[in-house]
Amino acid sequence: MAMKQGEISKVYQASSIEDAIYKTWEESGFFNPDKLPGQRKKSFSIAMPPPNATGTLHLGHAVMLAIQDLVIRYQRMSGAKALWLPGTDHAAIATNAKVEKILKETVNKTRFDLGREAFVQRVNDFIIESQNTITNQVRKMGSSCDWSRQRYTLDAGLSNAVATAFVEMYHDGLIYRGERIVNWCPHCASTLADDEVEYQEEQTPFYYFKYGPVVIGTARPETKFGDKVIIVHPNDSRYQALVGQELEVDWILGKIKARVIADEATEIDMGSGAMTITPGHSFIDFELAQKYGIPIEKIIDEQGKLTAAAGTLAGLDVKTARQKVVEILQSKNLVDHIDENYTHNLSVCYRCGTAVEPLVSKQWFVNVNAPVKKFKGQSLKERSLAVVRNNEIKIIPERFEKTYFHWMENLRDWCISRQIWFGHRIPVWYRNGKAQIANGKSSEEIYVGVSKPTGEGWTQDPDTLDTWFSSGLWTFSTLGWPEQTVDLKTFHPTSLMETGYDILFFWIARMILMTTYLIEDIPFETVYLHGLVRDEQGRKMSKSLENTINPLDTIAKYGADATRLSLIIGTTPGNDVNLGEAKIAGYRNFVNKLWNISRYILMTVENPQTLDQRPQPKTLADAWILAELDLLIVTATDNLDKYNFSAVGEKIYEFTWSKLADWYVEVAKIEKEKDEILCYVLTQLLKLWHPFTPFVTEAIWQELNPAELLIVAAWPQTSAKVDKNVLNDFGLVKDVITAIRNLRSESKIAAGKKIKAIIISKQAKILTPQAEIIKSLARLQDLEIVETGDQPSQALSAVVGGTEIYLPVSDMIDIEQETKRLTAEAQQLNNYLESLNKKLSNKDFVKRAPAEVVKAEMAKLEASREQLAKISEQLKTLT
Repeated sequence: MAMKQGEISKVYQASSIEDAIYKTWEESGFFNPDKLPGQRKKSFSIAMPPPNATGTLHLGHAVMLAIQDLVIRYQRMSGAKALWLPGTDHAAIATNAKVEKILKETVNKTRFDLGREAFVQRVNDFIIESQNTITNQVRKMGSSCDWSRQRYTLDAGLSNAVATAFVEMYHDGLIYRGERIVNWCPHCASTLADDEVEYQEEQTPFYYFKYGPVVIGTARPETKFGDKVIIVHPNDSRYQALVGQELEVDWILGKIKARVIADEATEIDMGSGAMTITPGHSFIDFELAQKYGIPIEKIIDEQGKLTAAAGTLAGLDVKTARQKVVEILQSKNLVDHIDENYTHNLSVCYRCGTAVEPLVSKQWFVNVNAPVKKFKGQSLKERSLAVVRNNEIKIIPERFEKTYFHWMENLRDWCISRQIWFGHRIPVWYRNGKAQIANGKSSEEIYVGVSKPTGEGWTQDPDTLDTWFSSGLWTFSTLGWPEQTVDLKTFHPTSLMETGYDILFFWIARMILMTTYLIEDIPFETVYLHGLVRDEQGRKMSKSLENTINPLDTIAKYGADATRLSLIIGTTPGNDVNLGEAKIAGYRNFVNKLWNISRYILMTVENPQTLDQRPQPKTLADAWILAELDLLIVTATDNLDKYNFSAVGEKIYEFTWSKLADWYVEVAKIEKEKDEILCYVLTQLLKLWHPFTPFVTEAIWQELNPAELLIVAAWPQTSAKVDKNVLNDFGLVKDVITAIRNLRSESKIAAGKKIKAIIISKQAKILTPQAEIIKSLARLQDLEIVETGDQPSQALSAVVGGTEIYLPVSDMIDIEQETKRLTAEAQQLNNYLESLNKKLSNKDFVKRAPAEVVKAEMAKLEASREQLAKISEQLKTLT
């Protein structure tokens, strides 16, 4: 029996059902690919980019979760053994800093007051307290990930994988310890990788100093104490006589000896064409120092203070020392001139914003340029480039491949040691005096292994590993590596890595680098990069602008489905998306529309049920809606396979609102006996919407088929060939009805007033059987359809595709008055068009006005022309 009025709420209440539905899914076990119904030969896997264990859900997470859940639900419904593996990241530097801040604020202590063991325990306790917050918030988005396989980057299995990777790469000569220049954050007291350095544009003085026979330029005079080499270009004739000489130069602390070296590192046309080098505080100068065997002197220490190399200025901070150095050189008449308006990019720490100091330090590095035997002499860097160039890994959008190549080609040895306590401890132990070297002097004994060496006197390296080292193993370590597990064989390489384009260098590149080496395979087949979420005006969201949107708030207010749709529809890979509450509210309204369409069908049909067998159409409208649905299924499947998410959402949206709700449901009220087709269309439509809007579709599905969960229903398929004649024929019916409605509206004929229409058309054979539909939906009293005939006088008219439509209106409106009104309106439009044409023909206006203003004026011109044409046509038919 049809459901009684009132059994289903008129308004979809997301907040009252989402948690219950999620609990049902989770308890079903279907998030686990091993428990999915049926024989599933094809596997599909996604390793979720792990959010910080101590973090909270933000819009970046929400986009990621919406897209990945869409993909995994689609693949699960398509018959794949679909695994979405969740996890959290220990986020070493961020978490370490957060707990240090809490310690300072609550008990006024530092980590050094507690000691390493107690501090790390405090951090672990903090994570245990916080970790459930982010995982529960991930659930709020409807994420159908396999919680039974959840991992944490510091859990025992992953810690073993990290240590194993380090040991293997060390013994293969790809990890080494050495003195190299690194990015150092004085505030975090730790090294940073190149891509953890951000840049802030600032205006600062640029100083030109007299250095013997040349003038040199620098923005950092405080680093110049150890500059004892002049570099000139080999082709610079001005300095040919100086090359190879050692000159006595008056400098900051007195007289020094300076060598002159010719190298193409300098540019003839820049400044004086000569430069000195600061090998202890510049990456480029460090390489030059190594090339020419120049001693490297440390001028700035890890606290950001000047060292003993600065003489009487030792201990000063950088800014104070800069002023002092300039004063000293001014007193010696060695300042040539100062440019006060110099703009440069200041290197800052991505975590705390402190100015980064490039300085020489003994650290652990991954050698990205050494030839690797298993790669037939290719380096890690070269292999990482090859897998993308050879299309083993596809990046969407493709333009980011160039960005990846540029970054990877310029990759320096990766500094992987960090001077913090929380994280993966470097698996290296030292013992003094046990190893002998050739000259009989004792040396430090080093042991590198997964577990602590036997014997007394061993001390573990105090440093921890860069978080990105462990994250680089994420796709395979989470599946059990270094053990050769069933999961590893089944789900690796993963199918898709979906993340923000801003993390391409941080993470994607490192996963490729580590995975290709350690398991000699790619980490994923496809990389899909989403853009940043900005506010409605395109601005970056920030607390200072008060324009942030909390996804948890929008879920509570509008529902998870509406939040998901707002982040998917209208977005394209690699491009930023603008988002405001109005957009989310709009999709909440659509979700309610879907609910009400479904509610109408459920309460109208005699026996609501899910139907997968395509019914036989009885009328043109039946054939049309089934053809449109077939076309939609083919289009949606093809585009989801290509990761064109927005295009699919837009197509399903159009079908739902326009084709089903606005047309077929209205026709069904006229033609009756549509139960089978309505149930079939609703069944397939819920399946199509489910990856996008899982909660509302599952709720409706349970009204149709409480014995089965939609989450594991089969994705729609169709073998029917789309009949274009059906689409065209019913398209004509729709166009005729729309044209009549428009004529009524334009002539202000009351909506309730039933009128007569005359249709003259060579396609009368198509339209005549649809007369009742046309009469009802166009609100006609009488309808005459003929193949040929004379144009009636004093009638409103329209032409669609060769079909003439006439509405005799002499008995409904005052023809004379209507003619006067239309004539006056036409005159106003002509005047408006004249002014628009004049404006747009003005070359100065077109040249100087913003492009969007010119575009808007041209759109007004086109719209006005169309309106004038309509009025002119109406005037013809009224006379």
